Amino acid sequence: MSIKKKSTKEVSYTIRILKFSKMGEKTGWTYIEVPADVAEKLFPGNKKSFRVKGCLDDYKIKGVALLPMGGGDFIMPLNAALRKGIGKREGAMLRVTLQRDIAELVVDPDLIECLKEEPEAFNYFSSMPKSHQNYFSKWIEAAKTPETKAKRIARTIHALSNKMNYAEMIRAHV
Repeated sequence: MSIKKKSTKEVSYTIRILKFSKMGEKTGWTYIEVPADVAEKLFPGNKKSFRVKGCLDDYKIKGVALLPMGGGDFIMPLNAALRKGIGKREGAMLRVTLQRDIAELVVDPDLIECLKEEPEAFNYFSSMPKSHQNYFSKWIEAAKTPETKAKRIARTIHALSNKMNYAEMIRAHV
């Protein structure tokens, strides 16, 4: 891995795409590592999850979460949409350019509209950290058709009414 600092806030490096074989809830995840020294340049002194923007090869990203792994190291999970965007899989080398993304997360307005009609689900959703709210919102926004979006909103409201987080909801409907 090579690291090149472009400015005080942007960092570039090249790294291999990895995949967890057995790692609890992360089993099967495809990801890249963000070593402690890189994370420290992006967000000095931070040990919690935070969002970044930039490029993976030539594929632009924004609002992507880095998850802490201990010892100051972080990972960036590469979901199906990111893997499709970069056109690479486990084992491939990836050119990474990152900077901290401080843009405010905006929850899907259609989800909020529907949640207002379900106070119990709305209260549970509101009690979640913004990063957890964003899992639901991004999943809903990724729907390719209005029908799929409506189904995802309904599924989300049902899960929230039953005090389920995003991972529990996804596992319950696999």
